[in-house]
Amino acid sequence: MFPQVRMRRIRSGKIRDLVRETGLTTDDLIYPMFVDETIDSTIGISSMPGVYRLPLGSVADDAKEALDLGIPAVILFGIPNNKDEMGTTAYGDNDVVQQAVRDIKNELGKDIVVITDVCLCEYTSHGHCGIVDYDTEKILNDPTLPLLGKTAVSHAKAGADIVAPSGMMDGMIGTIRSALDNNNFDDIPIMSYAAKYSSAFYGPFRDAAESGYSFGDRSSYQMDPANSNEAMREVALDIQEGADIIMVKPAIPYLDILYRIKTEFEMPTAAYNVSGEYAMLKAAAQNGWLDEKAVMYESLLSIKRAGADMILTYFAKDMARMLGECEGF
Repeated sequence: MFPQVRMRRIRSGKIRDLVRETGLTTDDLIYPMFVDETIDSTIGISSMPGVYRLPLGSVADDAKEALDLGIPAVILFGIPNNKDEMGTTAYGDNDVVQQAVRDIKNELGKDIVVITDVCLCEYTSHGHCGIVDYDTEKILNDPTLPLLGKTAVSHAKAGADIVAPSGMMDGMIGTIRSALDNNNFDDIPIMSYAAKYSSAFYGPFRDAAESGYSFGDRSSYQMDPANSNEAMREVALDIQEGADIIMVKPAIPYLDILYRIKTEFEMPTAAYNVSGEYAMLKAAAQNGWLDEKAVMYESLLSIKRAGADMILTYFAKDMARMLGECEGF
């Protein structure tokens, strides 16, 4: 009871540091990269200030910059020269992501973890994550699965350390696990976008990756933002099918989901601090409404506090620089 109990006693100076419950380090960060086969020089993304589409010739250098900042892992998203209804440029041995993986690995080897996004949306002419029946405008689950398996295997052949399927097709983890195992890649982990919501926060990403859809939306295969228990079922199924790491996407609007998943399953858990979350803070900071460094740190710390072991974030480089400059911020 006050005045004997004074909570402020432990909130100042070095004592504040001693009692801090949650820490954020560069080891928690994963840096997303957009690799564009159609360009020869770096192009800024207007809706995501500070984020760029990179030509293949710049990919290894950009990954090295992240590594030099202490960031241990990158995740690659590809923008191909050609798109078609089947997403065939997703799984060729010499397609854009496969080339980028080889370039990074040739330059940096085992020093950096290369994760690849396994989905078809960036490679299909219609922009959906699976094969489409145009008569019904239905996204076909089962015919899509073998293509995701082929994509994952092609990434592993190129040297990817982790594959990360994001298409939210039922059975995709089991299919990819079997495809990897059958091609002698049984040691490649799967990071599953297990609880991926049909969110309005993905808009800037679709600009960056040129992956907008030509009809409908993705609500028939991505999760309803109103549902929490469904996320538990999705994660449980993916774990049963062979997922090694599970992910929640987006992050900040779904911290309750992240907390439930980490508490219930006690699995290595990632959270994706998505493009809309990034763009909001950047816009507010540019208008002078928020302190960018402070809200960046607070946002990423909240994700870590809720249970994330790793955070995919477009703030990765900025956060790493800040941690390097202000250790113990």
